[in-house]
Amino acid sequence: MENFINKLQNHIEHVKRVGEHCSTEETTKQALILPLLDILGFNPYDPTKVLAEFAADFPGVKATERVDYALYCNGQPVMFIEAKPYAANLTNHAPQLSRYFNSSLGVTIGAITNGKEWRFFTDLINANVMDEKPFLTVDFMKHKAEELVQLAEFKHDNFHVEKLRFFAEENQYIQQFKTVIKKSINEIDLDFVRYVAQQANIQRQLNTKFLETIQPFVKRAVEQAISDMVVKGLSSPTIITAHPIEPQPTKIEQPIIDHQPVDITHPDNEKIVTTKDEQDLYRIVSELFPEAELTARDTESYYSLLFQKKNNRWLFRYDVNRKRPTIQFIVPIDDQRRLELCRAGLEVQANGQVFLDKPEHIYRAVGILKDCLDYCSNDENFKRVSNM
Repeated sequence: MENFINKLQNHIEHVKRVGEHCSTEETTKQALILPLLDILGFNPYDPTKVLAEFAADFPGVKATERVDYALYCNGQPVMFIEAKPYAANLTNHAPQLSRYFNSSLGVTIGAITNGKEWRFFTDLINANVMDEKPFLTVDFMKHKAEELVQLAEFKHDNFHVEKLRFFAEENQYIQQFKTVIKKSINEIDLDFVRYVAQQANIQRQLNTKFLETIQPFVKRAVEQAISDMVVKGLSSPTIITAHPIEPQPTKIEQPIIDHQPVDITHPDNEKIVTTKDEQDLYRIVSELFPEAELTARDTESYYSLLFQKKNNRWLFRYDVNRKRPTIQFIVPIDDQRRLELCRAGLEVQANGQVFLDKPEHIYRAVGILKDCLDYCSNDENFKRVSNM
């Protein structure tokens, strides 16, 4: 492990030294990405371990769609990597990587990187569908090598899919628990006070008035407990000094602002109501394709997403007025696309419409969405045929 950390430290210094000179994606690959793969035991010059411009053989993927790198163990692909230029701001949305991930049943790890930051994804929420958020983020500009020993889990000789999935699940839960614990310690709300009082077996009725009375005591106890843990090992005992409780100023309750979307009724037509689900769907697709010029259009019948505000260039039509919401894509759902959607866990009707029970299920159709955007971007598809 010491040798691995030393190599990682040298790589971090290398990234900081030459990163700004990597102005293109190809330079970033050669100077920053491949050296890290080599440290992990994936020799970039061995095509049995690292295959560049990987082209999948499953239906639904065009010949021009390739993932930047596929990492191999024992002759099987185990991880996909999508590379970005060093200066690119990473997002959690990579349609091409998601499409490969969702369609390759044997690959359960995906990564997006610009050389200085790596984001690792798996499918903890829905099987065979890449999670929206990474289970691990590594930033060489912020972290020290000693803090990145988790990367050892991705070494070629140590690469075990099930072990990585357990690591991903464990890491995800720990991060969520840490967030809740930090929030509880910082705020010391009444729920936390009640829990502490119950665990301490306080023989009093734990009503709101009593909990508010002991709230400052619990806050001080938390501070002293943290202090005790920090100075653990010192020989001198902790001396607890009583302090008078200063009267707390009356707090003026501020109204809670809910930033969640709400249904929006069209000012000129009360029958057109843009629902929360429709707004969420627009937000998700806009994040998936941040550079595309997309606008939403709502009607009494359906909600559509337009390319360049042109009514005939709609990526999809979303209908929430049925018992089960459906979505219709502008591209035909042929056998290959139908298979792709079914493998992602979506139900396709005979007419090509797809049941979309939740807006976030659109992540499962990210490859089809990309096809729709490509179709709408091509002027040849919208030329009028003149009658001779």
